[in-house]
Amino acid sequence: MHVSSKVQDLLKRGAVIYHPSSVYIDSSVDLNRISADITIHPGCRITGKTTSIGPRSVIGEEGPVTIIDCQLAENVTLKGGSFSGAVILAGVIFGPCAHVRPATLLEEQASCAHAVGLKQTILLPYVTLGSQINFCDCLMAGGTSRKNHSEVGSSYIHFNYTPRQDKATASLIGDIPRGVMLDQEPIFLGGQGGLVGPRRIAYGTIVAAGLICRKDILATGKLVFGSPIRATCEIDYESFMNEDISRILESNFIYIGNLHALYHWYKYVRGLFAAKNQFDFTCHEGALLALTAMVTERIKRLTEMAHNLSHSLGIVRQKYGRKLPDQPYGLYRRFSKQWPKLALKLECKTNSELAIKQRKQFLKLIANKTASSYLDTIKDLPVETKNTGTLWLQSVVDSITAMCIS
Repeated sequence: MHVSSKVQDLLKRGAVIYHPSSVYIDSSVDLNRISADITIHPGCRITGKTTSIGPRSVIGEEGPVTIIDCQLAENVTLKGGSFSGAVILAGVIFGPCAHVRPATLLEEQASCAHAVGLKQTILLPYVTLGSQINFCDCLMAGGTSRKNHSEVGSSYIHFNYTPRQDKATASLIGDIPRGVMLDQEPIFLGGQGGLVGPRRIAYGTIVAAGLICRKDILATGKLVFGSPIRATCEIDYESFMNEDISRILESNFIYIGNLHALYHWYKYVRGLFAAKNQFDFTCHEGALLALTAMVTERIKRLTEMAHNLSHSLGIVRQKYGRKLPDQPYGLYRRFSKQWPKLALKLECKTNSELAIKQRKQFLKLIANKTASSYLDTIKDLPVETKNTGTLWLQSVVDSITAMCIS
């Protein structure tokens, strides 16, 4: 049977490819970005000029895998499914039937069981997802090792769509300023449950299985439980009559602030480790692009929300008269009017003087500590150094949240 020239070239370089005639590698793929030390099982397809696959990665062990413009570091295992526009760092494991869409970033030793759907998702190191999970538009951190990690139980959903037909619903489970230090208590979201975005969940939180969480959990170390079954109720409802949006806006700005903080962390800290080999470098480049795309996505969703609110104001005026109470409609007006200028500011990598000063101080403290791996370096930092880094990243978050409309 016919074996493509790209597959033949990889075989000659030492790659293990089972049933080579069943493997498709598109002409757009640059083989210099594919390690010779990989294993590809039957039925796999690899496409995209930005695709990069690191050493000792295993593709398609339990079913066909499609890879489109993804960057994989070393020791990544993709057992089955489709992966497009994702950045997957060292030691990540994906079970079969995955559906991973663009602007997804999984950091070291994160793992997902079978039938997991991700999009615009960030999992920091060690975070573990069970099976049959839809976890789009959210960021999750927490945990200190593979034995002490944040986890999402099987059959879990992050609800990321609203009757207003927008997705200004990204949820923050943990945060970036403390999460990147790899010293926080894990978070557990119990199986057969869900999280109604946008939500914020503190470190050390345990949400009981079977519960749909509809509130922020901002104090650490809480057990959240309750009956998943409620009596059916019926009330009058009109989709254009929005609730108080102050919490929604605050959550969105905090989320965007955390994306900016992680962008800065990659640019100034993880970049110190990225030059060690070409596959880490391509993953680093991919992560910066993915984070930029995530910020753009959140701005897009808030733009949709602003448009919907402006439309709602017009309907309400027609129905109830021109003079409307300030609560909640005053905030609708201010947000709709101010948003175009705010959106432009959010696209920038905003840096306050405080953030620059603290960043330089933190980088000075870790300047001679980057010889070992990224994970070992961060985990071994003294508490005082971690606190300095957290203050820097929190000031980046605060510079974004300070723009929030009130």
